Amino acid sequence: MTEERFSFTAGAKKTLMILGIVGIVLFVIGTVFNMSGGHGHDEGHGSEEAGLTVDESSSLLASADDQHEGSAHAEPQPNDEHEDVEAAHGEHHETAHWLKRIYNSLWVNNVYFTGLAIIGLFFVAVQYVAQAGWSVGFLRIGLAMGNWLPIAGILMFISFWLVRHDVFHWTHASLYGEHGDEILKGKAALWFWPMANGSAVPLFFILRMVIFFVLWYLMFTYIKREIFAEDINGGVDHWRKTRKYSVIFLVIFGFSSTVGAWDWVMSIDPHWFSTLFGWYVFASWWINGLAVIALITVVLKQHGYLKIINSNHLHDIGKFIFGFSIFWTYIWFAQFLLQYYANMPEETIYWAQRLEVPNYSWILFMNLFLNFVLPFLLLMTRDAKRQMSLVKLVCPIVIVGHWFDFYLMITPSTMKLEGAFGLTEIGMMMIFGVAFLFVTLTSLTKAPLFAKNHPMLEESLHHHI
Repeated sequence: MTEERFSFTAGAKKTLMILGIVGIVLFVIGTVFNMSGGHGHDEGHGSEEAGLTVDESSSLLASADDQHEGSAHAEPQPNDEHEDVEAAHGEHHETAHWLKRIYNSLWVNNVYFTGLAIIGLFFVAVQYVAQAGWSVGFLRIGLAMGNWLPIAGILMFISFWLVRHDVFHWTHASLYGEHGDEILKGKAALWFWPMANGSAVPLFFILRMVIFFVLWYLMFTYIKREIFAEDINGGVDHWRKTRKYSVIFLVIFGFSSTVGAWDWVMSIDPHWFSTLFGWYVFASWWINGLAVIALITVVLKQHGYLKIINSNHLHDIGKFIFGFSIFWTYIWFAQFLLQYYANMPEETIYWAQRLEVPNYSWILFMNLFLNFVLPFLLLMTRDAKRQMSLVKLVCPIVIVGHWFDFYLMITPSTMKLEGAFGLTEIGMMMIFGVAFLFVTLTSLTKAPLFAKNHPMLEESLHHHI
């Protein structure tokens, strides 16, 4: 079969450039507006602003949250020790509200787009390990998404040093002193080992981050090398090697993605934990990655590419989106029910903050509507999954919905009662999105859109359900 090559036209690049400029403009306008809005006070005076936007129950929640996060501070302390605590927290408290929103948005997008990159590779690896034939036409899109991995790793590493004291509460050295937080002292080795608790460099945390990204990128490089070599040499040897590397990658991914979810998201609220959280982050990453792969496929097909993709292939990936939307909802509800029903303060504070604070409660319910209700209703029937127009409608809903999912995981723990959603967040999301698409689409031009020598290409061409 004749190979197809994607042409990243000047018109498409111009469109992305315009969207990127719009994102930058929105980000700048939002930031200037936030700076001029009188939000430059420190977090210690957040109750003044909160009184304008949240009700009495939210104020009580803020008090409970402060007591929860600073249990050691609730105990009587000598004056000099109290001053040391305040000094150590000075950087955190003096950060302007508008700047803290930028830091929070930066971290939300780092985690979100890292997930898209690693899920692109995960999708490819799963298809090879399962010896799947139906997905041959989708593989190069998932592989192209993986090209964001080195950029994601660099951004994650650099931005951590920029945002750490504002996003990660556990980085403050004062929490590990004589009158520090006993809970965090017990967890300190997770971040600082083998260095002293509260060290300037959380060595174990950083090592894990670096090792995960290095391993992910190495496996991506090996898998991509074998896949592209197959285009030239044919045969099944490269397919077998790709399958071998895919097995190794899946083992690495199973561990690293879970620990990464703990490190990069769950540790933002270090007093709260969930034994389901690794699954929850994976489910959100996975369904989001599937939606991006499906959306790019549909758009390419509407522009005359990927002729090997037909309604049967769309049906299959539509079933994945439909099924894993339900799976994500199951994990969400299981986590919520077990923790909220248990009524233990260290666990329910997470949900009370998101349910009772008006800044977040509307996002929580919208989250369920976008990520469960709409995909469930729109993709329920067989015909719906086979229609490009409906797939093209559902995928952006899922993509936006799961961005809000990560926003909701991170922002309340970072911003407390002062979290907001506006032009700053929209602009940052657009900037990241345009950069991600530019990298993905550029990489698609460097190889055929499907593997003409894939041993299961013939099966894919005759795929019918």
